[in-house]
Amino acid sequence: MSIALEARLRALEDMEAIRALKARYFFSCDSKNPQAIRACFAPGKVLIDYGAIGVFHDRDALVELFTRLACHEHIVEMHHGVNPQIVIDSETSARGTWGLHYQQINTVENKLTQLGAYYEDEYRKIDGAWTISKTRCVVTSTLAVDLTESAGILFAGRAFAPQEQP
Repeated sequence: MSIALEARLRALEDMEAIRALKARYFFSCDSKNPQAIRACFAPGKVLIDYGAIGVFHDRDALVELFTRLACHEHIVEMHHGVNPQIVIDSETSARGTWGLHYQQINTVENKLTQLGAYYEDEYRKIDGAWTISKTRCVVTSTLAVDLTESAGILFAGRAFAPQEQP
């Protein structure tokens, strides 16, 4: 195989590995798995800028806040990452942007929050695995709904129980 072809194949494999990394991150958030979230980020010093939620310089600080705020049965979340634009800068560094559609249902407070946002990420390959070394989430739109005041809400929660299906 030619060197150029090998380099192109490696870039494609790296981009797919980064897509899988971000998908694991989103799924880990939605499934309330703090240790899996932690594993998505590089060890040591990182920069995680989530705006109003906070700025974190190591993955453990993010995981602690996530555990405290989100790991509750009454917080139902959905992260949909879209339109990834990934650039491989070297064998061990890359960057990317992602669109985000986020939805949270708080079944205790009867609130629905939807966000549109985008991520600006930097990635580092450590011991053959891609990790997030820097990320910034910029919110572009927000919708907050008080479900107790909304007409037509049939269900708000994690899943329909058989007797609750419309």
